[in-house]
Amino acid sequence: MSVTVKECLELQLLEVEMLLSMFPKRGEFSLGEDAVPSIQRYLRNADGALPPQLEYRIAVDVGEAKVKVELQVLLPHMYPQVAPQLFARSEALHRRQQLQLNTRLTSHISSLDSGDLCVCEAVQWLKDNSLPFLENSEAPSECASKEVRVKETLHRMWIYSHHIYRQELRKKIFDCAKKLNLTGFCLTGKPGVICVEGLRENCEEFWRDIRYPNWKHISCKHVEDIETEGSIDPLRLFRGFEDLQFQAHGDYGLRNDYHMNLGQFLEFLKQHQSGHIFQILFGVEGKLSDN
Repeated sequence: MSVTVKECLELQLLEVEMLLSMFPKRGEFSLGEDAVPSIQRYLRNADGALPPQLEYRIAVDVGEAKVKVELQVLLPHMYPQVAPQLFARSEALHRRQQLQLNTRLTSHISSLDSGDLCVCEAVQWLKDNSLPFLENSEAPSECASKEVRVKETLHRMWIYSHHIYRQELRKKIFDCAKKLNLTGFCLTGKPGVICVEGLRENCEEFWRDIRYPNWKHISCKHVEDIETEGSIDPLRLFRGFEDLQFQAHGDYGLRNDYHMNLGQFLEFLKQHQSGHIFQILFGVEGKLSDN
């Protein structure tokens, strides 16, 4: 018997209730204010548009020292019939240990029976299995420093949004890119475009951070991976993280609703060996007007 989206969303709300009872203290369970009501509205009228995917964070205490490990959860509409997107992070973990912890967590969750709620199981697994990673993160691995050349992958993400206006959102984008050593740009206005390039785990962390709690009109349109031995820096197309603001079309007065000059944007992309991205982002081939 096939399972409907409505049945899956009902199960997701049931699991949220269980998690709230497990983590009643302030700051332990973080959920957007409209996340549950939007699902409840859909369940009352399933003929309407699907609600945003349920997304929340759980702060898990690990070990006697109660080190905080945060589990980030993003649930597809058909969860638990399809796997959730889970990511564990902690300030006490080096990035490599964090990556290893998440690899183990993903492997464990994939071994469970399909169709079962598994976020509570993921929380328990983190409580039982995070401590060795936290202990090993106190000092960098000696053997890692002895490696002569390590293969690295430059990861480049092209992100499209209906618009990017708000100053606090722009600040979050730039602060996050700087923290994670990412280069690229943010095109402010309508449409909004973000490009980030750097280590894969840093780009993926950037993508998770800027989307939370629910940035509805945003999608990752294209990803590029380039493997190299040694540093990824020579492969970067951008030297820093730029703030792009081209001349807007029309006179919109005091309205915060202005369209960017896409011709200037196409020229910028071509200057950075990325002209082909224009069609991927907008669905049309870019052409520069003759001067």
